Amino acid sequence: MTPRFDSVRGFLLDMDGTIYLGDRLLPGAREFWALAANRDIPFLLLTNNSSKNRDSYVRKLAGLGLNARPEQVLTSGEATAQYLQLQQPGARVALFGTPDLEREFADSGFILDMENPQWVVLGFDTTIDYAKLTRLCDLVRLGLPYIATHPDFNCPVEGGFVPDIGAIMALVTASTGREADIVIGKPNRHIVEMAAQRLRLPVHDLCMVGDRLYTDIAMGHHSPIQTALVLSGETKPEDLEHSPFKPDYIFSGLDELTEHLVSPVP
Repeated sequence: MTPRFDSVRGFLLDMDGTIYLGDRLLPGAREFWALAANRDIPFLLLTNNSSKNRDSYVRKLAGLGLNARPEQVLTSGEATAQYLQLQQPGARVALFGTPDLEREFADSGFILDMENPQWVVLGFDTTIDYAKLTRLCDLVRLGLPYIATHPDFNCPVEGGFVPDIGAIMALVTASTGREADIVIGKPNRHIVEMAAQRLRLPVHDLCMVGDRLYTDIAMGHHSPIQTALVLSGETKPEDLEHSPFKPDYIFSGLDELTEHLVSPVP
């Protein structure tokens, strides 16, 4: 796996576990930013974490010393709102998510309605409690269209992990017998195509860089996209042995990837 990136014209970068962990910037992030600016390399920050909207991510990155424009960030929450706009603009949505995600959907013209919704949308809801879980299961049992923003079971943070939306989805399935009708975020093709449109590049000209095998690297199995695994977040080298998802490239972190972009291996 010689990391030449000969056919790569743009990058999709995961954030949690790739650029930072919690409030700690990971090695190589500043160097990648500088290289992308100097060489005019297109990149998009693509995250499954729907607990924050893109403005929150821009502020977080600025606090870490990285300047990003709002249009350089695509979250699974924004992608889900875009998908639903194509299905039923202005629909009544029972949204299980953070205030950031609620603003995302309200700004997109949806009516947030827990009493008589037309759609159920589950995000990474760090505010969830037992009452909300009960209402979520009740609405799913009614057979309403049920969308999840992404499938991640855990979210990497400094010092470990916190349960993510996938864990809640498993609870809903155990309680109701239903799985989500559609999942928008990585590794699914919906968010890949939205990202390619944002960068104005074909999907096959992009490389996804991330730390998670079953989302970031699995994108290569769902779309004609190259993938680069960084070992700075969730995945450990031994996890690769039994994973059906194999990356095109493996790096210790964004620092090693950037070094190869500066001085490609012949």
